Amino acid sequence: MPQRNASARRGLYRGAGRTIYLDNAATSFPKPQVVTEAMQDAVLRIGASPGRGGHRLALEAGRTVFGCRAAVARLLMAGQPDRVAFTKNATEAINAALFGVLRPGDHVVTTDIEHNALWRPLRLLADRGVELTVVAAEEDGTVDPDRFCRAIREGTRLVALTHASNVLGALVDVRPIAQAAHRAGALVLVDAAQTLGEQPVDVEAMEIDLLAAPGHKGLLGPQGTGVLYVGPRVQAIEPLITGGTGSRSEEAEQPDVLPDRLESGTLNLPGIAGLGAALRYLDDTGEDLRSRTARRTAELVDGLSQIAGVRILGPRENARRAALVAFTLGEADSEDVAAALDRQGIACRGGLHCAPQAHRKAGTIATGAVRLSPGPFTSEQDVQEALAAVAAVAREVAP
Repeated sequence: MPQRNASARRGLYRGAGRTIYLDNAATSFPKPQVVTEAMQDAVLRIGASPGRGGHRLALEAGRTVFGCRAAVARLLMAGQPDRVAFTKNATEAINAALFGVLRPGDHVVTTDIEHNALWRPLRLLADRGVELTVVAAEEDGTVDPDRFCRAIREGTRLVALTHASNVLGALVDVRPIAQAAHRAGALVLVDAAQTLGEQPVDVEAMEIDLLAAPGHKGLLGPQGTGVLYVGPRVQAIEPLITGGTGSRSEEAEQPDVLPDRLESGTLNLPGIAGLGAALRYLDDTGEDLRSRTARRTAELVDGLSQIAGVRILGPRENARRAALVAFTLGEADSEDVAAALDRQGIACRGGLHCAPQAHRKAGTIATGAVRLSPGPFTSEQDVQEALAAVAAVAREVAP
C-alpha cells in the first residue's frame, strides 16, 4: 500500500473497534491523501474560478481544470481532452447525453437491468415520444450481445446500457453491441459508474460514443464530480443547461465548441483538483490497485459461497464481474442484515441500490440484497472479518 495513503487508512479506525468499509460501489473510501491535499490547495492557494478572468490565479485554475480533463482523456484512451465535459455526477452526465441527442420519434435500445440514473430519464423521454426497446438480460445480469443486436434496427438513434450492473456486477461486452449500433447508424452511450478506474476502458477500441462516469467511485475522487465523454461520431449535442461559459460572451446562443457547450456556470474547482490528483495517483498505481481489488472481490465470492443460507447474485466467474458482490440471506430483509453487519463494524449497503430493474431480474425486489464492495485499500483481513460477520448474522437469522 502506498505510504501516502497510510493516514487515510488509519482514519477507518473508531475508538476500541474499527469500521471495515465495504461500500466502495457507492463511494470509494478512503481517498488517497493527495486528493485532500489538492482540494485544500485549490481552496487556500488558488481560490479563483477557471475561465472567469485573465489574472494569474484564474489562469492557474484553468490549468488545473485542463490537467484533469487531459488525465480523463488519457484514461479513456480518447484523443481530444476537449471532448471530456465535467458534471457533478454520473447521473447528470447521463441526462446530458440522453437529452442532448434524443428527440421525439427517435428509437433507443437498452436493457432491463439499468440503474435509475439511466432508466428514469429514458422513461421520461418515452413519455415524450421517444420509442424504447428493452432487451432482457440473463438472471445473473449478463447481456447476450446477439440478442441485444437483434433489437437494433435501421433508424435506431441510440444504444444505452450499463458497463456493469451495480447490483449483479456482470460486465457487459460492449464492443460487439457498439459495432452493430454503428452499422445501423446509431450512437452508443455507456454508463461506466461501476467500472471506470476499476476496469480498463478504451472508448476508441470499444467504439463508445458517449460515456458517463462519476469521479467519486473507481476514480477515487471526491463527491460532486463526474464526467461525460462525447466522441467524434456525435455531430451535435444540445446542452442540458445554458448560460455563462466564460467564452464567446458576446453571442446570445450557447457556444457550439466543446466542452463549453456542456459546461455552463462556474466549475467545481476544488472537486476537479481532487479528481485530477486521484487520476495521477491511478496513473502511477492503477494496475496494482485493480489487481488488489479483484483479489478481494474473488475472496468475497469464495467466502460467501461457503456460508449456509447465502445466495450470491450475478456471475460466479471473477473475470466477468466488477468489484462488488450482492447477496441475500434466506428471506431476511437486506436492510436488516446490513444494519446487523453495521453493528459489527461492517459498512455495506442493503436495499434496492437505486436499481429496481436489476432486483426484479434477480427476484429480490421484495427483500433487496446486501452489497459488499471492496476497494483498492481493502485488505485480506478486512474480507475475512466481514465474512465472519456475515456468518454470525446468518446463524442468527437461520430458521
